[in-house]
Amino acid sequence: MAVKLRLMRMGKKKQPTYRIVAAEANSPRDGRFIEIVGTYAPRSEPSAVQVDNAKAVAWLSKGAQPTDTVRKLLEASGAWGEFVAARPPSAAKQRRSGARSAAS
Repeated sequence: MAVKLRLMRMGKKKQPTYRIVAAEANSPRDGRFIEIVGTYAPRSEPSAVQVDNAKAVAWLSKGAQPTDTVRKLLEASGAWGEFVAARPPSAAKQRRSGARSAAS
C-alpha cells in the first residue's frame, strides 16, 4: 500500500479550499482517504495553511510520499524540518562519506 500526502479539493465552484490528506496512491483525488493532516486556503490573503505537524511527521516517517505542492506547504508549516531533523542519516550518505575519508 503506497501512501501519499496530497491535496483534496473542497469548497464551492471557483472558491477552492483544500484538505491535506494521507491517501492511497491509486485512490481518486477527491475520493477515499486515510486521515486528514491539515487544511490549505489559497484564496485568503495571505493564504492560510494549518497542519498538524505530529500527524504529518508520523505519516512521513511511515514512508508516505508528499506531492510537490504538499511538500512546500509542509516546509512552510515547519513539519518538513521536524521530519528531516528526526530521521537518522541514510546509510548511503554514511558509506559515501566513509569512502572519502578512507581515500584521503
